[in-house]
Amino acid sequence: MALFTRRHALGLGIGALSAAGLRATPAAADNGTEMHGMSVFGDLKYPADFHHFDYVNPNAPKGGLFSLIPSSRAYNQSFFTFNSLNAYILKGEGAKGMDMTFVSLMARSGDEPDAMYGLAAKSVLISPDKLSYRFTLRPKARFHDGSKLTAQDVAFSLNTLKEKGHPLIVVQLRDFVKAEALDDAAVVVTFAPNRARDVPLFVAGLPIFSKAYYANRAFDESTLDTPLGSGPYKVGRFEANRFIEFDRVKDWWGADLPVSRGANNFDVVRYEFYRDRDVAFEGFTGKNYLFREEFTARIWATRYDFPAIRDGRVKRETLPDETPSGGQGWFFNTRRDKFRDRQVRDALGYAFDFEWTQKTVMYGAYARTASPFQNSDMVASGPPSPEELKLLEPFRGQVPDEVFGEPFVPPVSDGSGQDRALLRKAAQMLNDAGCVVKDGKRRLPNGEVFTIEFLLDEPSFQPHHAAFIKNLVQLGVDANIRLVDAVQHRARVEAFDFDIAIQRLSMSATPGDSLRPYFSSQAAATKGSYNLAGVSSPAIDALIEKAIAAETRADLTFACRALDRVFRAGRYWVPQWYANTHRVAYWDMFAHPPKLPRYASGAGVPDIWWVDPAKSASAQQAR
Repeated sequence: MALFTRRHALGLGIGALSAAGLRATPAAADNGTEMHGMSVFGDLKYPADFHHFDYVNPNAPKGGLFSLIPSSRAYNQSFFTFNSLNAYILKGEGAKGMDMTFVSLMARSGDEPDAMYGLAAKSVLISPDKLSYRFTLRPKARFHDGSKLTAQDVAFSLNTLKEKGHPLIVVQLRDFVKAEALDDAAVVVTFAPNRARDVPLFVAGLPIFSKAYYANRAFDESTLDTPLGSGPYKVGRFEANRFIEFDRVKDWWGADLPVSRGANNFDVVRYEFYRDRDVAFEGFTGKNYLFREEFTARIWATRYDFPAIRDGRVKRETLPDETPSGGQGWFFNTRRDKFRDRQVRDALGYAFDFEWTQKTVMYGAYARTASPFQNSDMVASGPPSPEELKLLEPFRGQVPDEVFGEPFVPPVSDGSGQDRALLRKAAQMLNDAGCVVKDGKRRLPNGEVFTIEFLLDEPSFQPHHAAFIKNLVQLGVDANIRLVDAVQHRARVEAFDFDIAIQRLSMSATPGDSLRPYFSSQAAATKGSYNLAGVSSPAIDALIEKAIAAETRADLTFACRALDRVFRAGRYWVPQWYANTHRVAYWDMFAHPPKLPRYASGAGVPDIWWVDPAKSASAQQAR
């Protein structure tokens, strides 16, 4: 997982929620009782009168500064820069942290896989057919200018995001029909028949904008004007491309809600932006920012020996990560002719020597990824179960035969960096596919030289490519790295203008409609989607729908395992690596709950951490 493991977790809504019989507790759904929350499968953990989530410190002190560099992104955000405060459209590079300035109808629980509880909405009433959700808003909900947050604002926000939001939002709102305000306090959200299970959850987690604010402003334009928010933070000082601060709203209307107690503890949250990972590390050692999650095994193993570590001013922790790690890898752009042949893609995967890279570059810190559902019970193993076979049989003859046997796992090398047996097998597979060597160069069936460009936006990841490229050259393939800046990288990836690019598929514990942006034929043709490989498979499309329609968690698991088998058999990627921990370092002025919630992203940072009051003065000095 070195550099791009969590760092390229393409975050927020994608893969975070999911899946088609969304319900409150069974009894509530039957009798139409208004509920304080909703979940996908089974009952809610917390009752209507709960005081706070179990995993927070409800008495956490408020105050101090928390500063960090981005370790996840969503929609139009970048890890390295920003030039816009509109983070929900395609244009521009959205600032990390803008989600803290808005509220949504409901908020997620960190110790349940898919439960949400009231935030701007105090309750929800679900129709018997589960196609209509009526949310009742809290009377005290306010925007930062003091104006009331109403159902008209909710309806405006949801309808506008469906029409003008980032393509990834639009894809996930496919089964959202409309939102209508009944009055100031109630909004009805309507969904299409046979809707995806996770769409109501996704809708309930979207930001609420001020309708009045956008009355004379274009929603879908990049801008550095601060939008009117209603969340626990508002935009403070910032300098485009360098840093942005978010100031806690001291009299925030939602501070005493059960979903908010023990959270939003820092007076200032500041994001620093660096174009180079090594320079960013030096910034941390110089106390230019205070918290760092480390994604580079080389740095973790060799560079955390600076004076502040030795004298205890900086702490290191390895925190468990029990969330599904998803899948990270090099993705082939199958829209390009040279990668259309599955056998060619399969052969190229044999040139990556994970064992050598793990030992030499990554200090033994990772395990090999095999599945996009890695670190979960949705990973396929062994022959298909009867339940999986039932889903797969309609596609026999349309998918590779291996789908009906043991699932594909990446080859294990001898660790030499140049395993001759694996390279001979790769060469033979290329020859069989019509890609033969002529005049010392591997050529495509049409006679053109076989060239591969790896698109990359950060130099620190080059060592992980080096051995892979060396072996490709041994096979006669003209391979190289194209290192570009963050803005150009995002533009090219969103336009599918690349040969091979790195991506991390971020999966939730209950995947559903969130599978579409990664794997569906619709997403393959949608600019800006996460389907970098261009996966366009009727079998995968059908299995996505089976996962979405699953009525029980067991049915969902079987559908995901079946999908996993077909995806892995397609050889759309060269899987990389993963770890089931967070490696974090921070200047010793922070505290966090003793047991972090299982389903919280990014070790609960910064949401449920806090500053030790005795050290808050030191924190302010780093500002």
